[in-house]
Amino acid sequence: MNEEIEKILRREEITLASTRSRALAFFIDEMLLSILLIVALWDSFSAANNVEEMINLTNMFVLEYMAMKIIYQAFFTMKYGASIGKIVMKIRVLEIATMNYPNVLSSLNRAIFRVISEMLFYLGFLWAFFDPARQGWHDKTAKTLVVNV
Repeated sequence: MNEEIEKILRREEITLASTRSRALAFFIDEMLLSILLIVALWDSFSAANNVEEMINLTNMFVLEYMAMKIIYQAFFTMKYGASIGKIVMKIRVLEIATMNYPNVLSSLNRAIFRVISEMLFYLGFLWAFFDPARQGWHDKTAKTLVVNV
């Protein structure tokens, strides 16, 4: 891990969030957003006659779904330092430089690169497994850490 990051974590007496906590927070957020999409498209889903029609319907709204994910992640990260999943798991996102919640640009950057990581077979998330600071691509580009509360 970067010596500067280690020094900041020791000084602030905080620890990095575990991979397990982050994965569970991710799962919670994905379930919430999926349910929201299903509720929004309920009339169309209920009119679908088979699974293929449901898949086609979902594919028609993929850009809107990605935009919804970006807005959700950016807003909650900027406002609360955490998405609903992270709040449940008692972890937060902090900017390395300020050790505060990310500002608007950092939150938006993090949210966009999070979706890009998902589109690229979750490689940005896999990166975090091997990174000493547990930073995924979205954390690297936004210069953030996910820590325990």
